[in-house]
Formats: sequence, structure tokens, C-alpha cells
Amino acid sequence: MFQIGEKVFYPNHGAGIVQAIEEKTVLGKIQQYCVINIPICNMDIMIPVNSLKKLGVRSIVDQEVMDEILSDFQQLEEDDALPWKERFKLNTQRIQTGDMRDSVHVVHDLLLRNKEKTLNVSEKKMLHDVQRFLISEMILVKDLTENQAADLLKLTS
Repeated sequence: MFQIGEKVFYPNHGAGIVQAIEEKTVLGKIQQYCVINIPICNMDIMIPVNSLKKLGVRSIVDQEVMDEILSDFQQLEEDDALPWKERFKLNTQRIQTGDMRDSVHVVHDLLLRNKEKTLNVSEKKMLHDVQRFLISEMILVKDLTENQAADLLKLTS
């Protein structure tokens, strides 16, 4: 269970801060909800406490892990040339894990593909969304501005 003030990552929306743990009655059933503020989206979300793990909500990574992941970002290799539907499915699965390494891999792969050929609409949206999710976590871990975090997710080669 997360504590109020703890920084967490929710794969569907990005990183945020636990604002409250509240009891609510929904459909006649009393449940505890975790209220998370997602600053990059300027919104609060409520997630049933018993669904946090299933939904992939986790504590944000520490600075050391973040630095390691960002260092590896430039050296990642491109996945084999999969048909776009399979690639999209694989990337969707990676994002849903909530693991930062998986998300960084998706961004790297899509940025490389975008250099070769314009991404289709679905992949453009995926790239935009996963970049925002990563940026939201980088902001909380490294105390960066949104632009500084975005600059760290650009390919240099």
C-alpha cells in the first residue's frame, strides 16, 4: 500500500503523487481508493486500492536506476523488422507492464522507425503518450522541467 505523499507511476497516465487514501461507497460496496495527482496532465485519478498492483501502479524508480536507463537509451538496438501490427501489439504490451525500461525501449524503437519512415497515426500517438509518461516520471525523479526531460529522450545518433 502506498503512503500519502509517495511518488508513483501509473502506466495509463504517468507519474504522480499520492494525495489521499479515501473510503468510498460505490454500488453499495465500501472500498478504499488511492487518489493520485498526475501533474503533467493536471488531473487527479482514483484507483481502488485492491486494483493498484493489477493495474501496474508502482513506486517511481530512484535516481540511480533512472540514470542507468537513460544511459542505456542511446545504445539500445532496434527490434527485428516486425510487421507494424505485431510491433504495435508488442509495444502496447511493453507499455502496459509499467516498467520504465520497457517504455524507454518503445520510445527508442519508434524514434528510430520515425527517422526511417513516417509513423502511422497509431504509432505516432503511442510515441507521444509513452514519451509523456516517461517525462512525467523523469520530472519527479530528477527534478527537471518538462523540456529538460524531453531533451533526454532524443536520439543523438
